Amino acid sequence: MSDGDRQPAAESEPDRRSWFQRLRGADDGPLLFLRELLFSLSIVAAIGLVLFAATGVWPPMVAVESNSMDPNINKYDLVVVSEPGRFAPGEANDQGVVMAETSEAGYESFNEPGSVIVYDYPGRVGSPIIHRVRFQVEAGENWYHRASPEAIDAESCAELTNCPAPHAGYITKGDNNRRYDQANGVAPVVKSDWINGVARFRIPYLGRLRLALLGTAHSGGLGETASTDSGIVTSSGMTSSNGMVRSVGA
Repeated sequence: MSDGDRQPAAESEPDRRSWFQRLRGADDGPLLFLRELLFSLSIVAAIGLVLFAATGVWPPMVAVESNSMDPNINKYDLVVVSEPGRFAPGEANDQGVVMAETSEAGYESFNEPGSVIVYDYPGRVGSPIIHRVRFQVEAGENWYHRASPEAIDAESCAELTNCPAPHAGYITKGDNNRRYDQANGVAPVVKSDWINGVARFRIPYLGRLRLALLGTAHSGGLGETASTDSGIVTSSGMTSSNGMVRSVGA
């Protein structure tokens, strides 16, 4: 065959599919990786939206950084929370919170009476706190005689921090702590609008992954903070910039 009879090489047809069609049909290479990544993120987003619809708060899960709520809520637990009024039992007050020292014997949350709340307050540096509500006080109330003697180090209201109560709110305490938050300087009397959510159930150890992804997990004390008195929680945006919650203890 002469050179003049030789046929030119066939040119490949250009891919006229849209970018979306190529992404959907990819079976290898960067487009496959991108498709799988987008699919995984969409699943996570869908789960998050369902939890938000169910709980009424965002984010609906917090990771516990410390030990002040042991043994009922442990360090590295992932705790699902909801807005206070949602799923509230009959013993709850108008806000949806149950007091440990005034609730009916039949109601328990995380193995003990009383709601476990996630709260923060103006001026606090660090993550929100996850502790149990003990009782409610009114503005100016002398709550010394309502306090458990084991949870205070005072002989009178005058010797007790935050007594009389500077404003209406809640007295709180970590289950693993000896004293009330308001008696050991962890927090002032907790106002109603400082409550970000009420803890509903926990997933053991899963919070460790969340803390690691947020960069707060490290060898020798994952997410440990300076104070062992405050139940700190990482919420990834509930109220703190790093998404944590602390359970503080003393």
